[in-house]
Amino acid sequence: MMSKNYTQEQKDLKAEVRSLQQVIEEQERQADNLEQFIQRVKRNSDLTELNPYALRELVKAVYVEAPDKSTGKRKQKIHISYDLIGFIPVDVLLKAEQV
Repeated sequence: MMSKNYTQEQKDLKAEVRSLQQVIEEQERQADNLEQFIQRVKRNSDLTELNPYALRELVKAVYVEAPDKSTGKRKQKIHISYDLIGFIPVDVLLKAEQV
């Protein structure tokens, strides 16, 4: 009986180790991507206007939602997917801009 418990515990621990290794690899990949993105932003920090080169280097995709006219004014949401890091919520960008 103890042998069964020991064997099951070993299987569970091995599965947990594999799972944690995957999490660590994903976080390392995200950290590398973030570092690469920061380097790209630093290279383009002196831009006065957005040129095609900077756009290709920093932005992966731009998504434009259908216009909303329910309030009487036309509002249209835009979502920008940055290369290597994905979406950054607008509230995070606004906080960073105020600092």
